Amino acid sequence: MSSPSEHVSDVLIIGSGAAGLSLALRLAEHCRVTLLSKGPLREGATLYAQGGIAAVFDEADSIASHVEDTLVAGAGLCDRQAVEFIAGNARHCVQWLIDQGVCFDTEADAAGDARYHLTREGGHSHRRILHAADATGKAVETTLVAKASSHPNICVLERHNAIDLITAAKAGLAGPERVVGAYVWNRDSESVMTFRAGAVVLATGGAAKVYQYTTNPDISSGDGIAMAWRAGCRVANLEFNQFHPTCLFHPQARNYLLTEALRGEGAHLIRPDGSRFMPEIDPRAELAPRDIVARAIDHEMKRLGADCMYLDISHKPAEFILQHFPTIHEKLLSLGIDLTREPIPVVPAAHYTCGGVMVNHQGRTDLDGLYAIGEVSYTGLHGANRMASNSLLECLVYGWSAAEDILARLPQIPLPDALPAWDESLVDNADEQVVIQHNWHELRLFMWDYVGIVRTTKRLERALRRIMLLQQEIDEYYARFRISNNLLELRNLVLVAELIVRSALLRKESRGLHYTLDYPEQQAEPVPTVLCPASAGKAAGEHINKTDRNR
Repeated sequence: MSSPSEHVSDVLIIGSGAAGLSLALRLAEHCRVTLLSKGPLREGATLYAQGGIAAVFDEADSIASHVEDTLVAGAGLCDRQAVEFIAGNARHCVQWLIDQGVCFDTEADAAGDARYHLTREGGHSHRRILHAADATGKAVETTLVAKASSHPNICVLERHNAIDLITAAKAGLAGPERVVGAYVWNRDSESVMTFRAGAVVLATGGAAKVYQYTTNPDISSGDGIAMAWRAGCRVANLEFNQFHPTCLFHPQARNYLLTEALRGEGAHLIRPDGSRFMPEIDPRAELAPRDIVARAIDHEMKRLGADCMYLDISHKPAEFILQHFPTIHEKLLSLGIDLTREPIPVVPAAHYTCGGVMVNHQGRTDLDGLYAIGEVSYTGLHGANRMASNSLLECLVYGWSAAEDILARLPQIPLPDALPAWDESLVDNADEQVVIQHNWHELRLFMWDYVGIVRTTKRLERALRRIMLLQQEIDEYYARFRISNNLLELRNLVLVAELIVRSALLRKESRGLHYTLDYPEQQAEPVPTVLCPASAGKAAGEHINKTDRNR
């Protein structure tokens, strides 16, 4: 039996993007699923994904080519087995998405028959990006949301923040250690409920909100990474934070992403004087991997003392631009910019967390019963740099593989007994919210200044000292006062910031998204950076063999 403050289901999924929704729909035919959304159900990184999903649908392309392109973009740190697993399962997982009702753009082939219009993005040697105009994420999210919201076996709860995972040891349950549920804060009632389940899945997205400037929505605060760490799970490669090269530079739209598909369709990056600079830096020019393009823009801005660079596709026919980028055209026009006639001001911004909670091919973490899928996880796919349009693909493939594993294991996993209720008898209402706001802004600003596109050991050490002071203050605040959305996110962000900085300090080389002036060369045999929760509660670093993850 469950109490009014307790919720019971077979599987608890925390997160409502492409990963969480696809998993929920695959599971719901066989068991009871609860899906938590921190904000409105449709609000998340998936909704804002413009480019598309990478998969081999062209006869001239091959899975082997997709694999090799990913390995090259990952700068020697991808796990080949993981890359082959994901690329090899791409087509049937994308086909599942099509079967759910997602409509990708088509075109007529030479015989006049319809085929999918495939675009090309940075790092890809072929056109293999399926897309729905320039709003692919919106098409995916809205389709899956509609199906999940109406499914009788899926309980969707909006505006619910997961606070922490509950383990058997924490709940005082006998038997081996495993996850048995989570404490969850209802933002509307401002009360905490206990959720118990046979399996718990983290699908919470990334942590780009740790930076002052980001393309991500406000919810991307590293919640799943922090919760998994506190529950005893390892994390890996958190030093690799991808900065998207082309975020709109405009005071009224500070986090608006300009899809890489613009460059895939011929847009040029230019200086304020109109001259191109990417051909001088890389033979792939604007189609070089994102780490190279972002550093190039950053370098030109600093060298010239310029506020931004420019992205120009105005040399293409207006009809072509309007057909392929209607959403971007409409948005920019509302800001007084006509991309059919003039260049667009752009700057890099934090975009994607390439590391995360360590998982195997089924999405299993170190804690029995706990899974992590999507951007929150480290699968080995992205290495030192994510290749464009592989992220939505990763969500779909692990939504499938985790579902298969969970359904196979659920019959042997009894629901845990009633769990201890949340205790807030010793806390008060917060006296001054300004403390949270001040710490919030300080953290994001010094992460941008010290742990950004170009790093040094001195900057990283300075950032770590500031983080430890903030962490002590935030922990004391968390222990004394009732929780709020900003407090929960700040608590998670400061922990993830620590993990990012400690990871960066361990990597004594420049590779992919981690570029340090103190170690500009690459090591001959790179390995992932892995942090293990230690008994003292602080991050301890180690390196592992790439295949050790797939236990």
